[in-house]
Amino acid sequence: MELYIENLSKYYGEKLALDKFTYTFKEGTYAILGPNGAGKSTLMHLITDNISRSGGQIFYDGKDILQLGRSFRKKIGFMPQSQGMYDQMSAKGFLSYMAEIKGIPKKEARGVINELLAVVNLSDVSHKKLSSFSGGMRQRILLAQALLGKPDILILDEPTAGLDPEERVRIRTYIGNLAASKIVLITTHITSDVESIADHVIFMKNGRIEAFGKPERILKETCSENMEEAYLKIIHTEGQNAGT
Repeated sequence: MELYIENLSKYYGEKLALDKFTYTFKEGTYAILGPNGAGKSTLMHLITDNISRSGGQIFYDGKDILQLGRSFRKKIGFMPQSQGMYDQMSAKGFLSYMAEIKGIPKKEARGVINELLAVVNLSDVSHKKLSSFSGGMRQRILLAQALLGKPDILILDEPTAGLDPEERVRIRTYIGNLAASKIVLITTHITSDVESIADHVIFMKNGRIEAFGKPERILKETCSENMEEAYLKIIHTEGQNAGT
């Protein structure tokens, strides 16, 4: 399985949000780090084909995703950082609705939904309306919907934001276990998540890749004790370049 991105660019008016991004993703977990405005969310929305690209190409197993169309989108599970939700739906009702949109047969969906509600620790409130959910609970239900359909590519925008420490550990352990057979892309500001589950780290700034590599190599080449220190050195040092 391979997701190859070549010279991918995106302009919003005259503002360049993503500047010729090139990278090859294979099975594993990739943490994408960078300040606000670095181009992380734009990259994710381009991969999911939610917005149009200004230039460049995205290939899945050698085929352009625009040509693959719906067949490619069915392979993706996407958890956006924020998403409009149907507040009058219950948690189970929302997941049933999303499963129907994804074309999952109802009989199959029932078992999968119960399993995912257990994974995100929402089984006890599965019949409560989403309007009553806290921010952390809403994060968890968004993660559950991304996992529907057993996607090959999982794209998670700040998946553990708003979660308490116990829930954060539960979710990142589950995500880490998925990575052997999936491409998992995560944006996060929580460096402990990166150190726990990331196989590879990509640092972005101003729409470009500043550095990339395996976490241990990043730490070694930046002479850092932890990923937070490495982040500060890479993002706040012009011309810093680490890892391959």
